[in-house]
Amino acid sequence: MPRVWGGRALETTYSRALPDAQPYGESWEISDRSCEQSEVITGEFAGATLHDLWKGQREQIFGSGLKGERFPLLMKILDARDDLSIQVHPPASVASRLGGEPKTEMWYIAEALPDSRLYLGLRNGITREQFETSIREGSVDQSVHSVQPRAGQSIFIPSGRLHAIGAGMLIFEIQQNSDTTYRTFDWNRVGLDGKPRDLHIAESLESIDFDDFEPEMNQPEDQSLAVCKHFKVELLKLSPGTTIGNPDPDRFSILAIVNGKLCSSDKREYFAGDFLLLPRGQERLKAASETSLLQTTIPR
Repeated sequence: MPRVWGGRALETTYSRALPDAQPYGESWEISDRSCEQSEVITGEFAGATLHDLWKGQREQIFGSGLKGERFPLLMKILDARDDLSIQVHPPASVASRLGGEPKTEMWYIAEALPDSRLYLGLRNGITREQFETSIREGSVDQSVHSVQPRAGQSIFIPSGRLHAIGAGMLIFEIQQNSDTTYRTFDWNRVGLDGKPRDLHIAESLESIDFDDFEPEMNQPEDQSLAVCKHFKVELLKLSPGTTIGNPDPDRFSILAIVNGKLCSSDKREYFAGDFLLLPRGQERLKAASETSLLQTTIPR
């Protein structure tokens, strides 16, 4: 996905073939959207889309008890060479009324330059009235809390949390299957077409949690990075020869390789930046080197 704030890290870091010289900010890795579909590349379902599997082989591939018209998660790699807009995703309580979809997400920081910043929630004491004044004055960034993350950290972003990714980061994003984003402030810049990008002020004010003050990066005590009703994400570190499979043999999981290499019994190799959907009952994969990965499951 070309983005005004994107770069070329998908090419330089993950050896992706980008189609042209535009700045690319997003790679949608696991997607069941009407116009953006993940596709099976090998095996008996080669050529089928993720939506095909979700509709036709749901219990066989994913397990029992999973509901919904579409696969419930969307996973991306984000390459931020410039600041993203300060934005918010609508909570379920207001999303349908605003014509959008609720969206809770988490970020894992794969790379971060020393001075990179994340913008998260409001600064202590900022009221709704003060925030609305900052919108009119074009100074929203002065009302938003910021932190300096480092590679290997993560943050949970519940719907309603004001947020933005600052320049100089490579991020793995795991989220609800939603593409609703309300831009509150875009640094007074123009888009790739040379025109100011649309803002969604009324929708943002309906969605922002004005009691969300100065959140910090998560400090997990074990391998679990984020747990909510939509997803559970764990960071696993494997030594060479260690195998990994689905933690629940009757459910699928998704692996996102942060660094290292995994191998399958048919000698396929998977590297940093690869996302793998392991079907229910899938064989275990083996780490061919020191390997770090994110494993995502859907809580029962």
